[in-house]
Amino acid sequence: MPQVTVSSKYQVVIPRELRERLKIRKGQKMLMLAIGNRIELVPDRDISEMKGIFPGLSTDGIRDEEDRF
Repeated sequence: MPQVTVSSKYQVVIPRELRERLKIRKGQKMLMLAIGNRIELVPDRDISEMKGIFPGLSTDGIRDEEDRF
């Protein structure tokens, strides 16, 4: 598990292996969540990048636009 050090300015560097695996780009926004006593960083992605992230997901039973109020 990669380990990071908090700098004197409270900054951390995301290790290369994680940046590459999660496709984090320079200047990309991250969401920071406090969950219990831990901090989670989640890449803030545009909704268009989400297409296809759940291969095999059935969309049966999802309402069509004309069914919406």
